[in-house]
Amino acid sequence: MSKREIRSSAAPAPLGTYSQGLVAGDFVYTSGMGPIDPKTGEIVGSDVAEQTKQVLANLSAILAEHGLTLDDVVKSTVHLQDLHRDFAAYDEVYRSQFNEPYPVRTTVGSDLMNILVEIDFVAYKKS
Repeated sequence: MSKREIRSSAAPAPLGTYSQGLVAGDFVYTSGMGPIDPKTGEIVGSDVAEQTKQVLANLSAILAEHGLTLDDVVKSTVHLQDLHRDFAAYDEVYRSQFNEPYPVRTTVGSDLMNILVEIDFVAYKKS
């Protein structure tokens, strides 16, 4: 199996040694995305709802580079800076962006770098 990098100028450029996304067979894997405006490099939003909207927009841009949408996501991993305080507000935004059946999901509390939420996806597209 080969792998191919996905890059989108509509998502933040990597800040380290990683790809925005990779295609591996019928699957697309994204890196963890934060609420960064791809044009300015600045954090968007002061609360978890605003930040979640930006994160999902960034991830959607990466998926779109391979002809995918949020409907193609099969797994998400979510990191919240304050799991107990922010889960409900985050989940409300997340729910508004997905259709049933929802992707499987792991949501954990994490020590994040000056952001409230980070999300990565696994998506599936039959070749």
